[in-house]
Amino acid sequence: MPERRSSQTDATDRPDSVDRQADRIGATLPTVLDIVRLPVLQDGDPEVVAGLGALDRPVRWVHVSDNLDAADLLDGGELLLTTGAGWSDDPAELVAFVDRLVQVGVAGLVLELGGRLDAVPEALATACESGGLPLVVLRRIVKFVAVTEAVHSSIILEQADALRERDRLHELFIGLSLRGSTAEYIVGRLATVLRCPVVLEDVNHQVVAAEMLDAGDEALAGWEATSRSLHRGSATDAAGWDTVAVEARGIRWGSLVALPGEPHTAGRTQVMEQAAVALAIGRLAEGDADEWTRLGNEQLLADLLGARYTSDAGIAARFEAAGMPVRDRLLVGVAVQGGDLGSLDPQSAAEVLGGPVIVASQSERPGQVLALSVPVGARLTDAVFEEFARRSARGGRGGRGVGGSAGLVVAVGAVARDLGGLIASIEEAQELLRSPREEKSRGITVLRAENRPLLRLVAAFAGDPRLQAHSEQMLRPLIEYDLEVDGDLLAVLLAYVSHPGNRTKAAAASHLSRSVFYQRIALIEDLLDVDLDDGETVSALHAALLARR
Repeated sequence: MPERRSSQTDATDRPDSVDRQADRIGATLPTVLDIVRLPVLQDGDPEVVAGLGALDRPVRWVHVSDNLDAADLLDGGELLLTTGAGWSDDPAELVAFVDRLVQVGVAGLVLELGGRLDAVPEALATACESGGLPLVVLRRIVKFVAVTEAVHSSIILEQADALRERDRLHELFIGLSLRGSTAEYIVGRLATVLRCPVVLEDVNHQVVAAEMLDAGDEALAGWEATSRSLHRGSATDAAGWDTVAVEARGIRWGSLVALPGEPHTAGRTQVMEQAAVALAIGRLAEGDADEWTRLGNEQLLADLLGARYTSDAGIAARFEAAGMPVRDRLLVGVAVQGGDLGSLDPQSAAEVLGGPVIVASQSERPGQVLALSVPVGARLTDAVFEEFARRSARGGRGGRGVGGSAGLVVAVGAVARDLGGLIASIEEAQELLRSPREEKSRGITVLRAENRPLLRLVAAFAGDPRLQAHSEQMLRPLIEYDLEVDGDLLAVLLAYVSHPGNRTKAAAASHLSRSVFYQRIALIEDLLDVDLDDGETVSALHAALLARR
């Protein structure tokens, strides 16, 4: 849960540690170099004599002390200002003094010359260089109170900016959760706020939603292994990655992972926690343990079928990150419709079909869609799909009987070897559901694209403009007629070509009486100036209808 504002956690007086401070108010603390560049220090003619490579250390506070026991009063992250008035001349004591400062984690040491010391003790400079502690010498006197005032004002203003930004983001993400925004949208907004790729994963380290920005989906390749190493703390290339759990009421649903990016005023982890709260509230409101998986699958298949991806490697990485391997696998598109079918359970489907399944319900397309991945050599028989249909109709609970599966249709596309082929396979399966067929009052019907060679041929060339031109040329008179009178000639023609040589079945598929059906056929022949008893003509019209779909 995100921290609430309070005097304890948000106090600007002596924050507890530089790491926690930077995380809480954002990685915007001034560095040693920033402070050296301040006009108040520039008036002292500063010179960095040791620790040049550590000038980027953040400074969370400024402390003034001339005693060698100053380290006992510090917690880390402070810039120590001193004149050395209380120092010993013993080089060993100076070395021990520096060692204690390094152990505490002091950000840097500023020594003003001209009082007790006219030059930098050699032992001090050597110890600072050895310990990586920046040592800045001022050769002219400055007012230390002016330095502390300038630095502390800067830090406090940064904290105020961070708190305002945190309040704004709190309203943003809570508003998203109260409006019922999807996990994908919340993740997208988080990535926009942080200006870096963000991934939402479940407890199995499978990607539920991701916004990769300019990194591209290819960055998701090997995600599960990368994520597990990150959570174990064994990832060697995870510098700059941040993770936040998504959980509520003792239930952890997954994690938000932010890839390296720019620091944020409110702190990257703080912003992620706000988004995690929004996601957790959404999960509690949904009450469906599989809601994330369902929505993620639907978006994944929608992006695949809508060609909303930038590269084949990127969309393949997204599928594999979601738990469905695509390399060196057989990929099959399946569409299911009818019966008492509810929402398909990917886990149950995977058990029956023998491989990971991505399931989506798409209202604008016929039936629920499945993308199936199985090992090379797997046998996907009609019996396998019939068993899958039976389990799906009874909600995957293992009940008996086929009452709920009466009239259930399972359409199976051709086997593919890549995601491009999977798109065609899914489209074939959907076309099988749309095509006229004899309706069964009971039992399960399995339709196979491999039994429809014309459908497979048209699907293979679906994007070819020559095929589209053929469809337009063949069907234009019927299209214009139907648009003008709100007619049904295209539907009648599809029923006719789907039942060649059997006008009785074709009329039944059109839900027309035989006499009315014959009138429609005669009108079609007149408009197209063709003979529908000619086999080649019927085949050409059938291909045109399939291409139009």
